[in-house]
Amino acid sequence: MVYDDLPRRLILPLKYADRTENAALLARYMAAAARGLVGKDSIFIPVPLHRVRLFTRRYNQAALLACALARQTGATVLPDGLERLRATPALKGQGRARRQAIMHGVIGVRSHRLGDIAGRHVIVVDDVMTTGATLAACASSLLQAGAARVDVLAAARACGQHEQQ
Repeated sequence: MVYDDLPRRLILPLKYADRTENAALLARYMAAAARGLVGKDSIFIPVPLHRVRLFTRRYNQAALLACALARQTGATVLPDGLERLRATPALKGQGRARRQAIMHGVIGVRSHRLGDIAGRHVIVVDDVMTTGATLAACASSLLQAGAARVDVLAAARACGQHEQQ
């Protein structure tokens, strides 16, 4: 979906207001959009939150989406496949180059998941794709860890004036 009024009314409450039930609805749209991309051998891995942000928010909205997608498609989910190696400032309002610089070297594959990822098709899941810097950091780490193929799936894509939000 384009990140405009309707998706925003679903995603922002999921992300910031404990409306976790919105994950199942968003995942239905995502699963329909990903038809043909997801196979039984695919692994969904959510974009990770840093442990401090996870503690503050109490849940990772991307992990909720990934788990809902796995239930709907029959694919596997590894909610702990990736980790944020260090905290980053909020990316909202940052341009593409700044976001890429901030995300450089921030995402890693958890060592106990290397065997689960090697040679597999991984689909990185997030709520909103803005410039793609976070998803690119995830994909890069997964490919370095031996994933055979990495695709990304986001509930919404920020376009135009919303791209820096």
